[in-house]
Amino acid sequence: MEGFLISKTVFSSCELGVFDVLLASERPLSAEEISQAIGASLDGTQRLLSACTGLQLLNTHQDKGRVFYSNTEQASVYLTRSSPVSLYQSIQYSSRTIYLCWHYLTDAVREGRNQYEKAFGVTSNDLFQALYRSDEEMLKFMQLMNSIWNICGKDVVTAFDLSPFKIICDLGGCSGALAKQCTSAYPECRVTIFDLPKVVHTSREHFVTEADQRISFHEGDFFKDPLPKADLYILARILHDWTDERCIELLSRVYKACKPGGAVFLVEALLHEDGSGPVTVQLYSLNMLVQTEGKERTAAQYAALLAAVGFTDIQHHQQIRLLVCQD
Repeated sequence: MEGFLISKTVFSSCELGVFDVLLASERPLSAEEISQAIGASLDGTQRLLSACTGLQLLNTHQDKGRVFYSNTEQASVYLTRSSPVSLYQSIQYSSRTIYLCWHYLTDAVREGRNQYEKAFGVTSNDLFQALYRSDEEMLKFMQLMNSIWNICGKDVVTAFDLSPFKIICDLGGCSGALAKQCTSAYPECRVTIFDLPKVVHTSREHFVTEADQRISFHEGDFFKDPLPKADLYILARILHDWTDERCIELLSRVYKACKPGGAVFLVEALLHEDGSGPVTVQLYSLNMLVQTEGKERTAAQYAALLAAVGFTDIQHHQQIRLLVCQD
């Protein structure tokens, strides 16, 4: 019942820069020093630091009757902006976008549709026009995806041996973080990121540099425009955005574009076959309700979508919840 209290404590601590201030310091700091550094009231800062200590995000140190604070290792690794595997951007998106959508979860359940209109005053007739309703919001979403793949992308792309596939197309490749993991794990492959023109522009500007020579871009809408020819098509956290009908529409386009012997590689969070869990994925599915047109599915449900358009030899990796199939 009170889980949101924990979430907002973490969100606000990151937003205020508590963990960044402590990381930059060469010694533990007092509440007074931290409050001055983050520009917050002393009383509010003391309460926030106390809660973070209770959540095991901060360590306390006693010296001459005074309390000083430092980051735990977990906080320094995941909650500071400068960490290479920082979740800071994910936390900001959760706080400023997802949290606001979830305020209308009751309405989403009643109506069976996402809640962008109530949360942000924008129509959701075009899902990604709502999701990318401003340049700032689009960049926040791309930073969210970037942080996720920076942490778990290597495990994702090495769960199966993708080395036979030299030409890869990452549909909805967003920031290019997963493409970078592919080129790192498989030095002989080349990856084309296929995404909307404004996403490609932002990715070039903020995420993919000229040093990433084996990564290229192709602008387009994967429901409307021709797909580049490839040996392997990656759809990472794409199908969960859409209804079964739209998934079949997209997979049909992929199947037609796929070279003989080629494959499609799906990356999704899988529900147990009886729907009993995992609870994280059950909650993700509610998030799909408030934010998208889709839902989370079981391995069998994804396999049925793939089989419906002609894919065979469908395999899935249960441990980290991946699914791959080959034509």
